[in-house]
Amino acid sequence: MNKKLVNFIVKKYLKFDKKNPFISISAILAFIGVAIGVMVLIITMAIMNGTAKEFENKLFTMNYPLSIYPKFQNSVNKELLESLEKQFPSLKFSPYLSSQVILQNGENMNGGMIFGVDSKREAEINSIYKKAIKNLDLKKYDIIIGEGIKDNLYLLPREKATLYFTSLSPSGLSMMPKLKRFTYKGYFKSGLHAYDKTYVYTSLEALQTLLRKPDNIYDGIHVYSDNAMKDIKNIKDFLLSQGAGVIGWWQQNGNFFAAMEMEKKALFIVLMLIILVASLNIISSLLMTVMSRRKEIALLLSMGASTKEIKNIFLKLGTIIGFSGILIGILLGFFGMWLLDTFEIISLPADVYGTSKLPLDLSIIDFVSIVIGASFIVLISSYYPAKKATNIDVIDVLRNE
Repeated sequence: MNKKLVNFIVKKYLKFDKKNPFISISAILAFIGVAIGVMVLIITMAIMNGTAKEFENKLFTMNYPLSIYPKFQNSVNKELLESLEKQFPSLKFSPYLSSQVILQNGENMNGGMIFGVDSKREAEINSIYKKAIKNLDLKKYDIIIGEGIKDNLYLLPREKATLYFTSLSPSGLSMMPKLKRFTYKGYFKSGLHAYDKTYVYTSLEALQTLLRKPDNIYDGIHVYSDNAMKDIKNIKDFLLSQGAGVIGWWQQNGNFFAAMEMEKKALFIVLMLIILVASLNIISSLLMTVMSRRKEIALLLSMGASTKEIKNIFLKLGTIIGFSGILIGILLGFFGMWLLDTFEIISLPADVYGTSKLPLDLSIIDFVSIVIGASFIVLISSYYPAKKATNIDVIDVLRNE
């Protein structure tokens, strides 16, 4: 194959055609369309990944990597906690008691979930709680609440709040809800409105007293692990004979992340259609080039050029237009990510999305998928016109043109 001839003809056809400007304009539109499609795909996938990871980090902290719960009984005991600590010394454990409560301050009320925890143990596995209790001297009936509860009840530091528990206490011939005055010491801000307006932390001893629980009985145990998906199998095997089970944070929020993954795939397919539509301009541009250069193609074939060389001319022409668009699209995509990451062009409501800054994180798999998908579309779009160029009847063209 004569590569010099192929390259010479390709360079000639890439120049702006003044006689047939629509051919060149169509090629330019194809180039711009592919570039924009790739740019939008890169930025969109980065936003989807970043959002998923942001929620994952928040949920990871507030839901804990692993949670051990009673399977056949209503509680787990201190013996199980000690045996777990002995069996898995690399993991961190925090036992807890929990109950639904209603908090009241004056005329303001707020429903929530209260957790009785060992302050030292909880701080080791929950960074948000650790930050909230920093420099605080917590006593038995002190509470740490979410920012949403604080704002709703208008609580000030060291102010008393009344907590009504769902369990009842007998009082003569009637049943009265248990209530207790707690001292508000501090608040936490997880970035997720659902937790900030619901969660309350107090001491284990406070709930043991109010709920009349023995000091060696817990509702469950929260576990911190750097590799939760691996450790869950080992813990599950260990708990088979202990009457308890274990669940990972990803299992508790499986539907949420499955929905986000489905949305990401749907967006990928829809946005890939932008590149597909742009590639139609490649097809039309090359077909118009073939039609306008019929005489030149016939002359080349009559002078000894092979059909393979003619096919390569138009295939190369289409790939240059398409791959140039892909390359520029990649550069524009990364430039757009840099702009969004550096400047607060788009500001998000933190109580809804967990962060005010637009999260961006483009995975290598997504980037490779975008490049491969766009390249495949460009190659397919270039092949048909290239094939069509070799089907010209040389004798008929030269006789008539």
